[in-house]
Amino acid sequence: MSVDYADVEDVRVDTRHWIGGRRVSSDTTFTDISPIDEQPIAQVHAGGEAEVDAAVAAAREAFAGWAALPVKQRAEILRAVADGIDARRDELARVETRDNGSLLRSHQRGVMPRVAMNFRYFADLAESIAHPIDEVRGHRQRVSFDPAGVVAIITPWNAPLMLATWRIGPALAAGNTVVLKPPEWAPLTASLLADIAHEAGLPAGVFNVVQGTGAGAGAPLTRHPGISRLSFTGSVPTAGVIAEAAAKNIVPLSFELGGKSPLLIFDDADLDLTVDLAVEQFDNAGQVCLGAFRVLVHESLHDEFLDRVLAKAKSVVQGDPRDPATDVSALVSRPHFERVCGFVERALADGARAVLGGGPNEDLGGLYFRPTILVDARPGSEILTEEVFGPVLTIQTFADEDEGIAMANSTRFGLAATLVTGDPERAERVSALLNAGTVWVNCFFVRDLGAPFGGNGKSGIGREGGPWSFDFYCDVKNTVFSPNGWTTGNGGNS
Repeated sequence: MSVDYADVEDVRVDTRHWIGGRRVSSDTTFTDISPIDEQPIAQVHAGGEAEVDAAVAAAREAFAGWAALPVKQRAEILRAVADGIDARRDELARVETRDNGSLLRSHQRGVMPRVAMNFRYFADLAESIAHPIDEVRGHRQRVSFDPAGVVAIITPWNAPLMLATWRIGPALAAGNTVVLKPPEWAPLTASLLADIAHEAGLPAGVFNVVQGTGAGAGAPLTRHPGISRLSFTGSVPTAGVIAEAAAKNIVPLSFELGGKSPLLIFDDADLDLTVDLAVEQFDNAGQVCLGAFRVLVHESLHDEFLDRVLAKAKSVVQGDPRDPATDVSALVSRPHFERVCGFVERALADGARAVLGGGPNEDLGGLYFRPTILVDARPGSEILTEEVFGPVLTIQTFADEDEGIAMANSTRFGLAATLVTGDPERAERVSALLNAGTVWVNCFFVRDLGAPFGGNGKSGIGREGGPWSFDFYCDVKNTVFSPNGWTTGNGGNS
């Protein structure tokens, strides 16, 4: 296996860093293992402080020219990047499926089109964003959005390219330059993105990729004095470490840290819809931060709901994500697989019962964990309060609206909530009381790029999406012009 490139699903991927418009090697590498069969697919160059320093220096050098480029020209380049993504959509989908184990059909139909859209949408928004001018006591006041500088972006492995470009798009559209640290468990499509951006005409140094571990590449990036913004998606403990490092340089942060979201089902809910929404949570093997894994069902519906959800869940097909018939694939890595196993084993030992699944899929072996439904979990137990990030649902009952709301809000997280009811007034009333950055009513995972996205509590800091992204990736300036004091002609002599 070459140390400079890998052939993955008939796609050649350069495994070196992308810094200052060229490929850069490191003395050390790490092994990228596919979750599909736990086989190594690439030796990836592992960056450290030297590579981070070089990437930040390249981004700082490129910043002035990119920021000064008229927004129309920046937008044209970003649309060309989107065109390049569309042209290589199938290649990107195949590589990412092999790399992180998500379904190929999902990558082809939804994820990669969204990756391109992340560039197009924010290119359009940058061109259209208003710079409002108001009159204030006879003075003229103008609000403008200035690029902040170098943006550090650290992204997770469950949707690596989509979640990276969700940040890269607005950061670049606003006139910033970027250093991306992709996830070590799924780094390959970030390298392909660097090729696509270069071919689209993105100037050298505007976008840089430094691969490596969190300790090796992530730590020096988060504490680097040359960055001006930092966006991170990942775990609460890691976010605490990052926040402490960034605080020394007073770097503004945007954190999306996962959740423990409820699926709140009232007695007037459409059961067909409810069952579909519950089983949908097994998507991506439960490795979805927004997933509603705590199913809270009104006690009058419990028995019928459980019978129907079990019947539907048993029809879910688990297997190779490249097979169009597969619904649920493998977990991303051996450490994560063991983590999910540990959560379920401890829950069962603590009195919970598995009415579906409950452990590894012995027929498939490897990293395949059976879709699991647990009941009778002890209130306040770990399985009900901590993020598992696997295909594990818990079911609890509630007696009335107040109890349902209290249970829904009973975690330290507040990323999302899903509410199912046939009563519009209840929908308005309950949704207003749920502690969540996003609430879905009688639907799930409907997301618009123009909407704010982020979480409450331990689910994160700040909001991104639409103009909220520019609020974060820009320095917002207010300029006030006096109507007096102007000179006219002749070098100021009247």
